[in-house]
Amino acid sequence: MDPGPADLAANWWHAVISGFSTTQLPPISTPVVLGILIAAVLLSGPRQTWRWFGLYVTFIHELGHAFAALMTGRVVHGLRIGLDHSGQLLSSGRGRFGAIWSGFWGYPSPAVVGLALIWSVSAGHSGAAMSIGALVLLVALVFLRGFAGIFVAVCCAAIAQLLLVFANAATVSHVVLGLGMALEVGAVRDWCKVAAVHTRRRNRLASSDAFILSRSTGVPSWLWLFGFATVIATSAALSVRLVWSMLI
Repeated sequence: MDPGPADLAANWWHAVISGFSTTQLPPISTPVVLGILIAAVLLSGPRQTWRWFGLYVTFIHELGHAFAALMTGRVVHGLRIGLDHSGQLLSSGRGRFGAIWSGFWGYPSPAVVGLALIWSVSAGHSGAAMSIGALVLLVALVFLRGFAGIFVAVCCAAIAQLLLVFANAATVSHVVLGLGMALEVGAVRDWCKVAAVHTRRRNRLASSDAFILSRSTGVPSWLWLFGFATVIATSAALSVRLVWSMLI
Protein backbone atom coordinates (compact mmCIF):
# COMPACT_ATOMS: atom_id res chain seq x y z
CA MET A 1 0.00 0.00 0.00
CA ASP A 2 1.33 3.42 -0.94
CA PRO A 3 1.90 5.80 1.99
CA GLY A 4 -0.85 8.37 2.46
CA PRO A 5 -0.48 12.07 3.25
CA ALA A 6 -0.56 11.35 6.99
CA ASP A 7 2.29 8.85 6.65
CA LEU A 8 4.34 11.27 4.55
CA ALA A 9 3.77 14.04 7.08
CA ALA A 10 4.73 11.73 9.94
CA ASN A 11 7.94 10.68 8.13
CA TRP A 12 8.79 14.30 7.44
CA TRP A 13 8.23 15.35 11.05
CA HIS A 14 10.31 12.40 12.25
CA ALA A 15 13.12 13.57 9.95
CA VAL A 16 12.83 17.12 11.33
CA ILE A 17 13.04 15.91 14.94
CA SER A 18 15.85 13.46 14.14
CA GLY A 19 17.90 16.32 12.74
CA PHE A 20 18.32 17.75 16.25
CA SER A 21 20.35 14.76 17.42
CA THR A 22 24.10 15.37 17.50
CA THR A 23 25.95 13.42 14.83
CA GLN A 24 29.59 12.45 14.77
CA LEU A 25 31.50 14.77 12.48
CA PRO A 26 32.52 12.88 9.35
CA PRO A 27 36.21 13.29 8.54
CA ILE A 28 36.70 16.02 5.96
CA SER A 29 39.89 15.78 3.94
CA THR A 30 41.61 18.75 2.36
CA PRO A 31 40.57 17.77 -1.21
CA VAL A 32 36.91 17.53 -0.13
CA VAL A 33 37.04 20.94 1.57
CA LEU A 34 38.71 22.45 -1.51
CA GLY A 35 36.04 20.89 -3.71
CA ILE A 36 33.26 22.31 -1.52
CA LEU A 37 34.98 25.71 -1.52
CA ILE A 38 35.24 25.68 -5.33
CA ALA A 39 31.55 24.79 -5.56
CA ALA A 40 30.72 27.64 -3.16
CA VAL A 41 32.74 30.14 -5.23
CA LEU A 42 31.09 28.90 -8.43
CA LEU A 43 27.69 29.56 -6.85
CA SER A 44 28.54 33.10 -5.78
CA GLY A 45 31.16 34.12 -8.32
CA PRO A 46 30.16 33.79 -11.98
CA ARG A 47 27.37 36.03 -13.19
CA GLN A 48 25.37 33.10 -14.57
CA THR A 49 25.11 31.29 -11.22
CA TRP A 50 25.00 34.47 -9.11
CA ARG A 51 21.88 35.49 -11.01
CA TRP A 52 20.08 32.63 -9.21
CA PHE A 53 22.06 32.06 -6.01
CA GLY A 54 22.05 35.82 -5.46
CA LEU A 55 18.27 35.58 -5.03
CA TYR A 56 18.84 33.26 -2.08
CA VAL A 57 21.41 35.66 -0.61
CA THR A 58 18.89 38.49 -1.01
CA PHE A 59 16.28 36.30 0.68
CA ILE A 60 18.59 35.80 3.69
CA HIS A 61 19.32 39.54 3.62
CA GLU A 62 15.61 40.36 3.93
CA LEU A 63 15.04 37.65 6.55
CA GLY A 64 17.83 39.32 8.54
CA HIS A 65 15.89 42.59 8.46
CA ALA A 66 12.72 40.72 9.47
CA PHE A 67 14.30 38.81 12.36
CA ALA A 68 15.96 41.97 13.70
CA ALA A 69 12.62 43.78 13.49
CA LEU A 70 10.87 41.02 15.44
CA MET A 71 13.63 41.14 18.08
CA THR A 72 12.63 44.70 18.93
CA GLY A 73 8.88 44.08 18.94
CA ARG A 74 8.15 45.46 15.48
CA VAL A 75 5.37 43.90 13.43
CA VAL A 76 6.45 42.40 10.09
CA HIS A 77 3.75 42.83 7.45
CA GLY A 78 5.58 41.27 4.52
CA LEU A 79 8.77 41.14 2.51
CA ARG A 80 9.48 41.21 -1.18
CA ILE A 81 12.46 40.33 -3.32
CA GLY A 82 12.83 41.03 -7.03
CA LEU A 83 14.53 39.06 -9.77
CA ASP A 84 17.04 41.95 -9.96
CA HIS A 85 18.13 41.09 -6.36
CA SER A 86 16.27 44.04 -4.89
CA GLY A 87 14.36 43.59 -1.65
CA GLN A 88 11.96 45.37 0.66
CA LEU A 89 10.72 44.67 4.18
CA LEU A 90 7.45 46.14 5.40
CA SER A 91 7.31 46.49 9.18
CA SER A 92 5.88 48.87 11.75
CA GLY A 93 6.48 49.73 15.38
CA ARG A 94 7.16 52.48 17.85
CA GLY A 95 10.52 54.10 18.42
CA ARG A 96 13.50 54.65 16.16
CA PHE A 97 15.79 51.99 17.60
CA GLY A 98 13.82 49.08 16.15
CA ALA A 99 13.89 50.56 12.67
CA ILE A 100 17.63 51.27 12.90
CA TRP A 101 18.42 47.84 14.33
CA SER A 102 16.37 46.17 11.62
CA GLY A 103 17.93 48.33 8.92
CA PHE A 104 21.45 47.33 9.93
CA TRP A 105 21.07 43.55 9.80
CA GLY A 106 20.48 43.11 6.08
CA TYR A 107 23.94 42.93 4.53
CA PRO A 108 25.64 41.18 7.50
CA SER A 109 22.98 38.45 7.76
CA PRO A 110 24.23 36.13 4.98
CA ALA A 111 27.70 36.13 6.57
CA VAL A 112 26.31 35.49 10.06
CA VAL A 113 24.07 32.67 8.78
CA GLY A 114 27.02 31.24 6.85
CA LEU A 115 29.10 31.24 10.03
CA ALA A 116 26.27 29.54 11.95
CA LEU A 117 26.01 26.83 9.27
CA ILE A 118 29.74 26.16 9.28
CA TRP A 119 29.78 26.05 13.08
CA SER A 120 26.88 23.58 13.04
CA VAL A 121 28.95 21.22 10.90
CA SER A 122 32.00 21.55 13.15
CA ALA A 123 29.86 20.87 16.25
CA GLY A 124 28.00 17.91 14.75
CA HIS A 125 24.73 19.81 14.48
CA SER A 126 24.39 19.99 10.69
CA GLY A 127 21.14 18.01 10.91
CA ALA A 128 19.72 20.57 13.34
CA ALA A 129 20.79 23.38 11.01
CA MET A 130 18.99 21.66 8.14
CA SER A 131 15.86 21.09 10.27
CA ILE A 132 15.77 24.70 11.48
CA GLY A 133 16.40 25.98 7.96
CA ALA A 134 13.62 23.82 6.53
CA LEU A 135 11.15 25.11 9.15
CA VAL A 136 12.20 28.76 8.76
CA LEU A 137 11.77 28.55 4.99
CA LEU A 138 8.25 27.21 5.41
CA VAL A 139 7.32 29.90 7.97
CA ALA A 140 8.78 32.62 5.73
CA LEU A 141 6.18 31.79 3.08
CA VAL A 142 3.59 33.50 5.32
CA PHE A 143 5.38 36.85 5.04
CA LEU A 144 6.45 36.76 1.39
CA ARG A 145 4.79 38.92 -1.23
CA GLY A 146 5.40 38.69 -4.96
CA PHE A 147 6.41 35.91 -7.32
CA ALA A 148 10.21 36.06 -6.93
CA GLY A 149 10.23 35.70 -3.15
CA ILE A 150 7.69 32.90 -3.12
CA PHE A 151 9.53 31.11 -5.94
CA VAL A 152 12.86 31.25 -4.10
CA ALA A 153 11.33 30.18 -0.78
CA VAL A 154 9.39 27.26 -2.31
CA CYS A 155 12.43 25.97 -4.22
CA CYS A 156 14.74 26.27 -1.20
CA ALA A 157 12.16 24.76 1.13
CA ALA A 158 11.59 21.82 -1.24
CA ILE A 159 15.34 21.12 -1.49
CA ALA A 160 15.72 21.37 2.29
CA GLN A 161 12.83 18.95 2.90
CA LEU A 162 14.21 16.42 0.40
CA LEU A 163 17.67 16.55 1.97
CA LEU A 164 16.16 16.26 5.42
CA VAL A 165 14.19 13.12 4.56
CA PHE A 166 16.43 11.29 2.08
CA ALA A 167 20.09 12.39 2.55
CA ASN A 168 22.51 10.70 4.95
CA ALA A 169 24.41 12.58 7.66
CA ALA A 170 27.61 12.97 5.61
CA THR A 171 25.72 14.44 2.64
CA VAL A 172 23.82 16.86 4.87
CA SER A 173 27.09 17.96 6.51
CA HIS A 174 28.74 18.61 3.15
CA VAL A 175 25.72 20.49 1.79
CA VAL A 176 25.44 22.65 4.93
CA LEU A 177 29.18 23.36 4.85
CA GLY A 178 29.04 24.31 1.17
CA LEU A 179 26.03 26.55 1.72
CA GLY A 180 27.78 28.26 4.63
CA MET A 181 30.85 28.94 2.50
CA ALA A 182 28.73 30.19 -0.40
CA LEU A 183 26.90 32.61 1.89
CA GLU A 184 30.22 33.99 3.13
CA VAL A 185 31.34 34.61 -0.46
CA GLY A 186 27.92 36.01 -1.34
CA ALA A 187 27.98 38.39 1.63
CA VAL A 188 31.35 39.79 0.51
CA ARG A 189 30.08 40.18 -3.06
CA ASP A 190 26.91 41.92 -1.88
CA TRP A 191 28.92 44.32 0.30
CA CYS A 192 31.17 45.19 -2.65
CA LYS A 193 28.03 45.86 -4.67
CA VAL A 194 26.57 48.28 -2.13
CA ALA A 195 29.96 49.96 -1.65
CA ALA A 196 30.08 50.54 -5.41
CA VAL A 197 26.70 52.28 -5.19
CA HIS A 198 28.34 54.89 -2.93
CA THR A 199 31.37 55.38 -5.17
CA ARG A 200 30.48 54.73 -8.82
CA ARG A 201 26.71 54.25 -9.09
CA ARG A 202 25.40 57.09 -6.97
CA ASN A 203 22.17 57.24 -8.97
CA ARG A 204 21.17 54.09 -7.03
CA LEU A 205 21.85 55.51 -3.57
CA ALA A 206 18.19 55.37 -2.57
CA SER A 207 18.39 51.54 -2.61
CA SER A 208 21.34 51.39 -0.18
CA ASP A 209 20.70 50.37 3.43
CA ALA A 210 23.70 52.49 4.46
CA PHE A 211 22.22 55.56 2.76
CA ILE A 212 18.78 54.95 4.30
CA LEU A 213 20.35 54.54 7.76
CA SER A 214 22.39 57.70 7.22
CA ARG A 215 19.30 59.68 6.33
CA SER A 216 17.40 58.45 9.40
CA THR A 217 20.24 58.79 11.94
CA GLY A 218 22.61 61.46 10.65
CA VAL A 219 25.51 58.99 10.91
CA PRO A 220 27.57 59.03 7.67
CA SER A 221 26.98 56.23 5.20
CA TRP A 222 30.62 55.17 5.26
CA LEU A 223 30.35 54.35 8.96
CA TRP A 224 27.39 52.07 8.28
CA LEU A 225 29.32 50.43 5.43
CA PHE A 226 32.23 49.96 7.83
CA GLY A 227 29.88 48.36 10.36
CA PHE A 228 28.55 45.96 7.72
CA ALA A 229 32.11 45.13 6.65
CA THR A 230 33.24 44.52 10.24
CA VAL A 231 30.52 41.92 10.88
CA ILE A 232 31.08 40.27 7.48
CA ALA A 233 34.88 40.15 7.88
CA THR A 234 34.62 38.79 11.44
CA SER A 235 32.18 36.10 10.33
CA ALA A 236 34.39 35.15 7.38
CA ALA A 237 37.52 34.96 9.57
CA LEU A 238 35.77 32.78 12.15
CA SER A 239 34.43 30.58 9.35
CA VAL A 240 37.93 30.05 7.97
CA ARG A 241 39.15 29.12 11.44
CA LEU A 242 36.33 26.61 11.90
CA VAL A 243 36.94 24.99 8.50
CA TRP A 244 40.65 24.76 9.26
CA SER A 245 39.90 23.02 12.55
CA MET A 246 37.81 20.40 10.71
CA LEU A 247 40.57 19.37 8.32
CA ILE A 248 42.30 16.03 8.87
